[in-house]
Amino acid sequence: MLFRKNGHHVTPNPGRVVDVGWLLQTEHASFIWEAPRPFRHTEPPPQHSKSVAYCPAVVDHEARLFEVLCPFDLRLRVHIEDGQARITDAAGERSAIDPRALAQITMIASQNEWRHPNRPIFQIRTPYTFVSDEPVHLMQLSPFLHYREPRWPGLVIGGRVPINVWPRALNWAFEWYDLEKELTLVRGEPWFYVRFETSDSSRHARLIEAQMTQELKTYLAGMSGVVRYVNKTFSLFHIAQHRRPARLLRERMIDTGPSSGK
Repeated sequence: MLFRKNGHHVTPNPGRVVDVGWLLQTEHASFIWEAPRPFRHTEPPPQHSKSVAYCPAVVDHEARLFEVLCPFDLRLRVHIEDGQARITDAAGERSAIDPRALAQITMIASQNEWRHPNRPIFQIRTPYTFVSDEPVHLMQLSPFLHYREPRWPGLVIGGRVPINVWPRALNWAFEWYDLEKELTLVRGEPWFYVRFETSDSSRHARLIEAQMTQELKTYLAGMSGVVRYVNKTFSLFHIAQHRRPARLLRERMIDTGPSSGK
């Protein structure tokens, strides 16, 4: 439960973990988006006690990572014409995704918004939303512990945001370096990582599925589309904090049906 003190939310007697909720802001094709999961290695267990896999620093670092898997198979190419970038599906008619669906989830930044004049930036919308009732910063990261072949021809653009104040849906952003190469996305492979920073670094995040309550729905609507009206959305944090309900995170309970007991 949260209390207010001097206009701020205060959590009394914090436990050993911080609850972080995840949910999908979509009612369409939601089955393609898998639940975020703790990072895990696919290698066999190490045989030596001095293996890097047993290093406390490595173990603690990797224990704080959660991975989000790619929901679709895509082979994309980028073309620049007259200063405008255009994304095309290299698989053509063999593509697993409908062209109209691809157009709905991809966004290409204008050239004046790129960090380099020859490196287009585009985004893929995702419905993944993370929320906490305690002060928590989410870091969205490239899946740097996953080796893939072929390599991506650019860099995933990460970000950091306080999800107790600004629990917006995430986008997957990519900066394309090598325009001659395709970007290949494979369904089921790590797409990006999320890591959670808490005010007490000794506390780890516990990820739970959240419920889309009316309070959360109303709060999310308050931040929807603000980027079309202001340049620096972080300047709105104090307003969002002031209007935030005391509780936004409620765990989604799964109905298992009637009990078989008499």
